[in-house]
Amino acid sequence: MSLLSPAISSLARMRLWRIEGWKNHPVDAQREVLQDIVTAAQYTEFGRKHRFHELFNIREFKQAVPVHEYDDLKPYIERIMNGEQNILWNTPVYWFAKSSGTTSDKSKFIPVSDESLEDCHYKASKDVLSLYYQFNPDSVLLTGKGLVIGGSHSINPMNNEAQYGDLSAVLLQNSPFWGHWLRTPDLSIALMDEWENKIAKLAESTIKENVTSISGVPTWTLVLFRRILEMTGKKTMAEVWPSLELFMYGGVSFTPYKEQFDKLIGKKINYLEMYNASEGFFAAQESPGDDGMLLFTDHGIFMEFMPVSEYGNKYPQTVGLQDVQTGKNYALILSTNGGLWRYVLGDTIQFSSLNPFRIKVTGRLKHYINAFGEEVIVDNTDRAIAIASQKTGAIVNDYTAAPVYFSDTSNGAHEWLIEFEKEPESMEVFTRELDAALKNINSDYEAKRYRDIALGLPLIHSLKKGVFTDWLRSKGKLGGQHKVPRLSNERSVIVEILKQQANDSF
Repeated sequence: MSLLSPAISSLARMRLWRIEGWKNHPVDAQREVLQDIVTAAQYTEFGRKHRFHELFNIREFKQAVPVHEYDDLKPYIERIMNGEQNILWNTPVYWFAKSSGTTSDKSKFIPVSDESLEDCHYKASKDVLSLYYQFNPDSVLLTGKGLVIGGSHSINPMNNEAQYGDLSAVLLQNSPFWGHWLRTPDLSIALMDEWENKIAKLAESTIKENVTSISGVPTWTLVLFRRILEMTGKKTMAEVWPSLELFMYGGVSFTPYKEQFDKLIGKKINYLEMYNASEGFFAAQESPGDDGMLLFTDHGIFMEFMPVSEYGNKYPQTVGLQDVQTGKNYALILSTNGGLWRYVLGDTIQFSSLNPFRIKVTGRLKHYINAFGEEVIVDNTDRAIAIASQKTGAIVNDYTAAPVYFSDTSNGAHEWLIEFEKEPESMEVFTRELDAALKNINSDYEAKRYRDIALGLPLIHSLKKGVFTDWLRSKGKLGGQHKVPRLSNERSVIVEILKQQANDSF
């Protein structure tokens, strides 16, 4: 047992009064956050340009600052990456979280200030711990260690001062000294970039640890479980880590994985969903099983909620917490203590509760697949299809794709239904060209495809001509603006179209 564990456990419980403050007064907390970050950034280049020193309420702020996508802020971010400071934020920014790209870039780089580390990511992590202890007073979580399964990354220099890596790398590299005592594996393993060796090292270094919690992407966690069970000859992870009580996840739906987790762990544990992205830590379940995640309103991020129907408008309308409704899809618009201003995150959310404010992540503004953390969007697949077609002489009329989830005998994959006007001479060559193009376009897909550890080669079916049309007709959506969804994060569309193909064969 760590000597600090009892003290940290007591401190976690002592934070609850602060949490109750912003939880019970979320609108006031948000107003204070906006005032704080606008005041802090008023003398930055961005703040001077948008007259931050003249802004005294939310209405004035929304009038002065337009809604931005990543490409709108990219010129500012590139200047910071090249060493300029006081551009978007008033304190030096030396860290950047690399994440999956926009429609024009393979990757995007999110500035991470000291304030966004301390007052958002780390503060929210402490609050998650405090809430967990509130609802699990007999927990022994801090008598052991937390296994952190970070993403595929390395810390890379940009210049003499600036560095980048994926979010987990940035957080691990900057975590306080006591955090390292409560975490496993060693930093040298946690920061490894080569995933095959990393999984092996993770398994070897943690087998004999007293692991009480795990945080990570479900995909890689399952890969690690299987490697450990293979190495130890044990049947369940409960035999390896008897005190394991909590798995924390986020970024992808846990539903397809829960059955496999229950089976491999071999005992009942708690599953806790968190909403933590490169741009900030936004929400987490107060208690396992809650319908939605508690929205964090006092963590350096001012949030607006844009009805999805407003997306694409030149001057989209947004609402604040006092005007949101349950069951309605909103896009998150963020202004942060890292220097993002009215930034379109790209996720869509719904409120499951208004007292307190709880949210569910419902998807993305655009069609996508993010079953394994790969964040593939339609622009990625359109470009990859074009490249594969050009290299193989194929002509594609239409396509759709969806994930195939992990099973007991195989890893995940993307399943594609493609209607060719002209089929390639070799479907195997087309598949590999498509896969290579996606790797080149999307860095997260590339990471998940590494040596087939998490994500295998695409599975491609060539459809008979007319199947997509027949499916649209069967849905009453033939003609007009209706079209086959390019991508879906669940399988209902692809299953229906495969059934349509089978029916058309009779």
